[in-house]
Amino acid sequence: MRTCRASAAGKFTVVLATIVVVLTGCGGNPSPRAWAATVCGALTPWRSEIDKLTSSTDEQMTAQTTPAQAKENLVRLFGGAEQASETARRKVEQAGVPETDNGEVISAGFRGSLEKMRDAYGRARDTIDKLSTNEPTAFYAGVRAAVETLNKEYDASALDTSQLNSEELKQAFDEVPECR
Repeated sequence: MRTCRASAAGKFTVVLATIVVVLTGCGGNPSPRAWAATVCGALTPWRSEIDKLTSSTDEQMTAQTTPAQAKENLVRLFGGAEQASETARRKVEQAGVPETDNGEVISAGFRGSLEKMRDAYGRARDTIDKLSTNEPTAFYAGVRAAVETLNKEYDASALDTSQLNSEELKQAFDEVPECR
């Protein structure tokens, strides 16, 4: 009797493992459409958050606040942008590598661009956090310098699209609803 049960349990395990492999698609990379949908699903809320934070930063730069209040708000805003960028980067990383030519290069490009943006926001946050608020003129000059550096670093972090020559991905980004 024990032999039958052990044998039945072994067969059940093999059948279960086969079902899991079939259902997971043998662990392959996502299709271009699935990858594009996941990436756009990560980038859409990130863009919205960055737009909101940019508007708040612009308001903060012109608001009638004390340097201490401005510093607190800007540190919080840039920290939020840093976190939003990391969240988007992590989601793109979790999307895996698209099943297409140069998929690894393309995925790495998206992640690298988001890493550079995340780091630029973090440096701006740290720079402003270190500024003294004792002298308002010097403080706001330091903030302007930090924002100028951030803008340069942000522009430099833009994704190099010359490596994104996958027709499958271009079509997927044009077609999936998450990217519209």
